[in-house]
Amino acid sequence: MEPFEKKASNTNKYVIIFVVIALVGGFWGGQAWAKRQYSVMDAEGFNLLQASYSKIQDKYLYGANSGELIDGAIAGMVSSLGDQYSQYLADEAGENYADSYNSNFYGIGTEVQQKDGKFFISVLVKDMPAEKVGLKPGDEIVTIDQQSVEGYTFNELLSKVRGKKGTSVVIGIKRGETITDFNIERAEIPVHTVSLKQLDNNIGMIAISRFTEATDVEFKEALASLTKDGDMKGLIIDLRSNPGGLLNQTVEIANVLVPNGKKILDVVYKNEEKTISFLSKQEEPFNIPIVVLVNQYSASASEVLAAALKESADARVVGVKTYGKGVVQSYEQFRSGSVLVLTEAEWKTPSGSGIHKIGVEPTDVVELPEYMNLKPISNGVELQLNSFGDDVIALQKMLLALGYSPSDNGLYDEATVQAVKQYESAKGIDVDGLYTDEVGNLLVEDIRSLLQANDYQLQKAEQLLKK
Repeated sequence: MEPFEKKASNTNKYVIIFVVIALVGGFWGGQAWAKRQYSVMDAEGFNLLQASYSKIQDKYLYGANSGELIDGAIAGMVSSLGDQYSQYLADEAGENYADSYNSNFYGIGTEVQQKDGKFFISVLVKDMPAEKVGLKPGDEIVTIDQQSVEGYTFNELLSKVRGKKGTSVVIGIKRGETITDFNIERAEIPVHTVSLKQLDNNIGMIAISRFTEATDVEFKEALASLTKDGDMKGLIIDLRSNPGGLLNQTVEIANVLVPNGKKILDVVYKNEEKTISFLSKQEEPFNIPIVVLVNQYSASASEVLAAALKESADARVVGVKTYGKGVVQSYEQFRSGSVLVLTEAEWKTPSGSGIHKIGVEPTDVVELPEYMNLKPISNGVELQLNSFGDDVIALQKMLLALGYSPSDNGLYDEATVQAVKQYESAKGIDVDGLYTDEVGNLLVEDIRSLLQANDYQLQKAEQLLKK
């Protein structure tokens, strides 16, 4: 999502009026007002809406909550659009959604990945509640407060995990075939979206994980740290697997790197009736060569930044074609806290090219090894002779990457048993040919080391900046 922000000047809350007024006007304000303000919905439409609401309130056997009816009406309208990016989040879910773009929120301290409809913990924030109670990377989240998460969207999951300071949430974790409930008290979780690294040959690297309210500040601080000695010869900006975020943060970062007056992007609204062009407001020239890293999971606002740097700042872009999400959502908030997320525009690159369902093409195509995208094996999984499935495939691909010779057919056959035994022997642990957490943890560490040594995209970026 890329909320194109609409904030009131004296509050951090977002105020939405048009949908709620339409509904309230229809139910209680009279159709003459509705016709005058919303000619697109005729009197017959409002009569039908009002009659349905009244009928349900008066006649439904089990009674109806007026607020839930209104929420359902709005959600139904949004759902009828058939747009995967537009959504209505009621009450607490809306508040949590808006909070996700703040620099801090209250939660348990995990990063979560969604794969094949399931949710896995990928990262634990150090010293935060989830780590303290014993959650582990690879854990599958199966319930929240005793409710199954099957069918949840990513945002629905987040809205359930996050909440108010000091409140608790019960997370059901599946490890192997065992499900364990963890009662976790929510705490304030700082959101850091920028990290930096000083590489060899006076090359600096800044990685941006997503764009939230403080990302531009973090980026400027990181850049100042890297350039303070005045000897930086090149800058690598890592946008790999960055899903996007707030567009204004992307623009603020581009203002630092793109020459003054050059275009960053165009935002084109419905029927091309309005186009907003963003031109760089750079205050000081930035004359250090830039290379941008992207992959197939770089989406949205990260694609905007990559395209702006490529087309307006002569940056090289290394990796593979990006995701291709080039439509703009604004999110605005009712006074109740509910949020309406609506696709309102699309953006185009400085050259006028679209991004949606197209992506940004790198200037230098560099693929990464297949094992970079392996599905994690959950903690507690045990594999043995004749086991089969995705976990076995992941195990086999890791062993192959490390130079062993298992089969690669998803079946834990004799060849795989022998490969595991060879690995166990090399690591100095009991040799039995079985996959356990002990084997898995060692494999993960070895794969991480292998990735660092074989990050071909980063290596290419460094080569370009050494020239």
